Amino acid sequence: MNAPVVAGTDGSESSLRAVELAAREARLRGRPLRVVHAFTWPMTRVPLGASPLGPPDGGLRNEAEANVAEALARARAAEPRLDVDGELVTGEPLAVLAAESRAADLVVVGSRGLGGFTGLLVGSVAVHLAAHGECPVLVVRGREEAQGPVLLAVDGAPDGAAALEFGFAEAQRRGLPLQALHSWNDYYYPTALAPGTMMPVAFDQEVHDALETEAHRLLTEALAGPRERYPDVRVDAQLDRLQIRPALIEASRRAGLLVVGARGRGGFAGLLLGSVSQAMLHHADCPVAVVRPGAEEPQD
Repeated sequence: MNAPVVAGTDGSESSLRAVELAAREARLRGRPLRVVHAFTWPMTRVPLGASPLGPPDGGLRNEAEANVAEALARARAAEPRLDVDGELVTGEPLAVLAAESRAADLVVVGSRGLGGFTGLLVGSVAVHLAAHGECPVLVVRGREEAQGPVLLAVDGAPDGAAALEFGFAEAQRRGLPLQALHSWNDYYYPTALAPGTMMPVAFDQEVHDALETEAHRLLTEALAGPRERYPDVRVDAQLDRLQIRPALIEASRRAGLLVVGARGRGGFAGLLLGSVSQAMLHHADCPVAVVRPGAEEPQD
């Protein structure tokens, strides 16, 4: 089985952008594209067909089928030679796309859909999939046609291997450099608190240098294996003393894709989605791929 790239669509412009990006991803991966529209109305037992008093192409089912047809047209316009199909799947969007992720190579969704509330920066579907999807999830947000390197957040967490692999593979597929960013300020102050207080101790150059050396070692060791497996990827490894969230948001303004793990070094047991990945889904200025542990391998 050639696991597809799956794109969720609801007729919104955000979802149509996701379909176009999903088409490009499918071409790069040599995968078919599957466009899915979660059709909730049959669950409510309302009439689905055209009204006898209205136009023959009216009704909820015809509208949903038109949404799928438009999405397929956008995909084929973006990648004319791609193997593309689409389907109405009865169910809630969260459940439908989570189920689709079990047999997908990648799921691509927009950051907001038609059901989004004004003022929300990212929709519940994107957040839910990032936390529960069984393959990598790519959320389309930020700049139109974002260009630049693949930006990879590196924190040295054991669960981060899948995100590392995904980031290197994406850079190789796209023929782009990889910017690997590690921020060490997040765990500098917890290490340097005065005993029994919440205040940082006075600056100590030796402590600073030791922590910077440790951060450099962590970044170098995290990248060593992927660098061997992807020797053609040009890697720009960077340390940053900003807090990790503002550092990644700033770097995302010059990136074409941001790759983060679902949970990082500071995550609490039981949480499926960490604060950094959630912040990127809300504020990054380019598409964001969230990769859970074990999700880097295609589901063939």
